[in-house]
Amino acid sequence: MSLDAERIVERRRLKRRVSAWRIAAVLLALLFVGSIVMSGSENGGTGGILPHVARISIDGVITNDRKMIDLIDRVRKADQVKAVIIEVNSPGGTTTGGEALYDAIRRLSEEKPVVATCGTLATSAAYIVALASDRIFVYGNTITGSVGVIFQWANVTELMKTLGIQFEDVKSGSLKAVPSPFEPTTEEAREVTEEMVDDAMEWFVGLVKARRNITPDAIPGLTEGRIYSGRQAVDYKLVDQIGDELAARAWLSKERGIQAGLRVRQWKPPTEETGFLGFATQSIAAALGLSGSKFAGLLDEATSVLELDGLVSVWHPASN
Repeated sequence: MSLDAERIVERRRLKRRVSAWRIAAVLLALLFVGSIVMSGSENGGTGGILPHVARISIDGVITNDRKMIDLIDRVRKADQVKAVIIEVNSPGGTTTGGEALYDAIRRLSEEKPVVATCGTLATSAAYIVALASDRIFVYGNTITGSVGVIFQWANVTELMKTLGIQFEDVKSGSLKAVPSPFEPTTEEAREVTEEMVDDAMEWFVGLVKARRNITPDAIPGLTEGRIYSGRQAVDYKLVDQIGDELAARAWLSKERGIQAGLRVRQWKPPTEETGFLGFATQSIAAALGLSGSKFAGLLDEATSVLELDGLVSVWHPASN
């Protein structure tokens, strides 16, 4: 009797072991399949292995973003990408950031058709980004234009006097580290700063002239930094047509021979939300009812405003 009982116990143990191995095998299979699906999903960073049209989103404040430049270069080298849609929704940012994206997209357009679809805002440095594409699509009420460059600094000399603080320095020349927030701006300092801004503005206007084949001085308010609605921008030939992503797909099919049935896949820069920091970000995002990527995007946008430095091409209604 005891022998039968031992056999039953042993059988049950063996059954449990087999079940555990089966569960482990199923989980591994699911993880493997999931990794393949995620690599080819619309939200994946690599866009999958099947032929498709890539979508790259340029939103928030534009800075000199190395990850975004690398992403554009990866899309350029990806054989499965047959065309690219640059989705623009930004007030602009640093002039250098816009220039860097412009150069990367121009390299991309030498190998693949590229179109830009503009959302609520495509102004200043964001308009520079759109200029790099083969064709620009806007909504009728998209705000675009704001061709211009600014260089801003605060002057806190009066505040320092109130606080009884005197800032002193030793420098190699009168134009070193000027303009400075800690001393009144001299005419010489203002003059060289204006020369730098004028030089950047000349580059920006030249870009518009060359890419849009227009005479900037003939466009009302263009060289004064005016903004335009999408309809006005079409009339002035600053953009090509009113239309959304469907219109862009239709144009790619008709004018560039891109297969109409190809799926559009989102390409994104890699994220670094790992370890405790990544877990904390995900937890806070969940508490606020946001996705982790959306919450990270909001943080990036909030902090990038504080990090803007150098020449700036950005539009905001409060400062116009």
